[in-house]
Amino acid sequence: MRGMSVLISVFVLTFLMALTIAVGAQSPAAGPAPKTVKNPVKATAASVTAGAATFKKYCSFCHGAEGKGDGALAPKGSHPANLTDDTWDHGDGTDGEIFATVENGVEGTAMKGFKGKIPDQDIWNVINYVRTLGPEKKKKKS
Repeated sequence: MRGMSVLISVFVLTFLMALTIAVGAQSPAAGPAPKTVKNPVKATAASVTAGAATFKKYCSFCHGAEGKGDGALAPKGSHPANLTDDTWDHGDGTDGEIFATVENGVEGTAMKGFKGKIPDQDIWNVINYVRTLGPEKKKKKS
């Protein structure tokens, strides 16, 4: 009787593992590469103003009020990106890559992701706002 219980347990475990693998294989792809994702929010004055408010609420503590990477509450030893210079520290500066950085954070840095904390619309607004901070070279990459 005990041998039968072990056999049934092994069978159930094997079945569950196979089911897990099969379901995982059918999961949809992660989506398009961030570099190719376009900002669906037009860079209007209203969007930039909304982005500035969201930036102030979530980003200025580390990136600074003007986005220069000099926020007073940045974790000690961290080096938040200067969003006003002509260099993108993560990716090549497409809207989609900036969105992915804000949403997912940057592994190995103090930049934590805001997925589930900031609505997508607000992240796109922040991107439109950040575009107003830097030099012409930083304005927009296609």
